[in-house]
Amino acid sequence: MHEYLEFSAEVAAARRAGLPIVALESTIISHGMPHPQNVQTAREVEALIRAEGAVPATIAILGGKIRIGLADAELELLGQSPEAMKVSRRDLPYVIASGKIGATTVAATMICAALAEIRVFVTGGIGGVHRGAETSFDISADLQELARSSVAVVCAGAKSILDIGLTLEYLETHGVPVLSIGQDNFAAFYTPDSGFKADFRLDSPAEQARFLKTKWALGLSGGVVISNPVPAAEAMPRAEIAAITAQALQEAAAQGIAGKAVTPFLLARIKALTAGRSLATNIALVKHNAVAGARLARALQV
Repeated sequence: MHEYLEFSAEVAAARRAGLPIVALESTIISHGMPHPQNVQTAREVEALIRAEGAVPATIAILGGKIRIGLADAELELLGQSPEAMKVSRRDLPYVIASGKIGATTVAATMICAALAEIRVFVTGGIGGVHRGAETSFDISADLQELARSSVAVVCAGAKSILDIGLTLEYLETHGVPVLSIGQDNFAAFYTPDSGFKADFRLDSPAEQARFLKTKWALGLSGGVVISNPVPAAEAMPRAEIAAITAQALQEAAAQGIAGKAVTPFLLARIKALTAGRSLATNIALVKHNAVAGARLARALQV
């Protein structure tokens, strides 16, 4: 196994026993939610995966190693440390070589999961093509990683702060299939329906697993996006979130916020502008994805 990988005792035991394992990112802990909700959500998500008969593997960079599975104290460290760096593909060598604390994005988590031979990864929402990318060229590294790393990403679609239409066009260009659960359309993070169709609707874990096995058996490397819409009871009204997102984007532009700082700023502003309701929706959709991801990981074992 790769020299930079270090497995927790729980994940190592699961590997030996051939149990289904689900990868989880750590940027959602360090940069995606405030403390203490971030750490509490991470614990609850791990518990949901265990309850479904799979083993959670939260991934982060600690002490010069890619840690596959974290102890409770390490979740707390990521949730509170101001030194935790947001790590994507380009950052991995630096953070590992320097021994710094790194929280993995969707892209970096996919790389690490693939190295650890974990095929299912659960997150909140993927990154994508940012609005105004025709002049800023601001496109998340998540999209190229989806074309490279053979990992299924269970998410609530793409974050609503993005240009979802262009995000789906980019994925199509790079041959990344987009599946949807329970509906024909792709999800939009805080709301179930983006207004754009997914490529294929596959509702059951068995159908999704059969699709993944077929894709990879054909030698078609790369990931798959599995869109799992936030439950209607926890969703936000589409018109409201659209107006609030537009306001937050205007504020980011006025303050000159760019690059990796954009998404954390927007999520924080949306939380403030919705009086915390967006955070409740964010937590609900991550938990919903955890259950879907655990069931898919189990189905892949059959």
